[in-house]
Amino acid sequence: MTKIDIVSGFLGAGKTTLIKKLLNEALKDSKVVLIENEFGEIGIDGGFLKDAGIEIKEMNSGCICCSLVGDFGTSLKEVMKTYQPERILIEPSGVGKLSDVMKAVQDVIDEHEVVLNSAVAVVDASKCKMYIKNFGEFFINQIEHAGTIILSRTGNISEDKLKKAVELIREHNTKATIITTPWDELDGKDILATIEGAADLEAELMAELKEQREHDHEHHHHDHDGGCCYHDHDYHHEDEEEHEHEHHHHDHDGECCHHDHDHHHEHGEDCTCGCHDHDHDHHHHHADEIFGSWGMETPDQYSKEDLEKILEALGDDDRYGMVLRAKGMVPCTEGGFIYFDYVPGESNIRPGKPDVTGKFCVIGSKLKEEALKELFSK
Repeated sequence: MTKIDIVSGFLGAGKTTLIKKLLNEALKDSKVVLIENEFGEIGIDGGFLKDAGIEIKEMNSGCICCSLVGDFGTSLKEVMKTYQPERILIEPSGVGKLSDVMKAVQDVIDEHEVVLNSAVAVVDASKCKMYIKNFGEFFINQIEHAGTIILSRTGNISEDKLKKAVELIREHNTKATIITTPWDELDGKDILATIEGAADLEAELMAELKEQREHDHEHHHHDHDGGCCYHDHDYHHEDEEEHEHEHHHHDHDGECCHHDHDHHHEHGEDCTCGCHDHDHDHHHHHADEIFGSWGMETPDQYSKEDLEKILEALGDDDRYGMVLRAKGMVPCTEGGFIYFDYVPGESNIRPGKPDVTGKFCVIGSKLKEEALKELFSK
């Protein structure tokens, strides 16, 4: 199955520079074909790409994101037949709509063993506001339809201007990952992993929690002499859909039992209190069925002291909910990135390699998202 990746962006945003980086650092062992859909008479950096051993099919006769879907389909079929690539990179011109490029690809997919692997928009962070003002619909369309938005030239602007660029983009796309770290600090493999959705901090943290809980069930089944208690005992179910029960107080010798006892609450299918994770039939629920998660991405810089204050505050269950685990990596005020891990009563802060942007993720029960957002925001 051939993967198709679309790398869109306005002229001068840095598409070709990004493609160079991906080819040199992430795809040099793959059989790749680049399709340049040029708007104008001269192909962009065609010489370099040919020197790198990448075959190019240029379509200077027109723009695939306009009316020449038929021409695109013919060219793509030719590429598939001639080169049988593992991956096709499409670099459309910077004046069309990303949604039209995606539609053109989708029409061809129906006839061939290819998959639309990703749609990327490259945005010059220093010109984001100007692009929106001057190019409106075309620029916003690229943002709206991209699964990953990669900001270029972020090292040349202030932290405040970068933050405002991210906020402008978020007005039009709340779900895409936005890469804010300067490209020279990143490996092309990390960028590709992000584009393909492999770098999922929430999934990683949930898997760690699930593994820990399974370990607790195996080795500390009902023994509270030293382990973390994440479930409640001695409760009575009155109704499967919606019921009340009382948490009876136990004397746990362990120090990290983080639920409140002697209180009533109602819970049904959407309950995230954690009480269902161990029922009388010893049925094990998945962690993501029981706990909620909250996360955010940010280009802001943090000091070690900033993170220490944040992690210390997470122990306030009344204010932030019952936080069981937290993890993240953010740009450091002293340069590079700083990483952290948190479980109640214990945290670790350390330097780490730059990630594509700053990320936080919190796993727990009855999380108070607005309070968490306020805590982690600068």
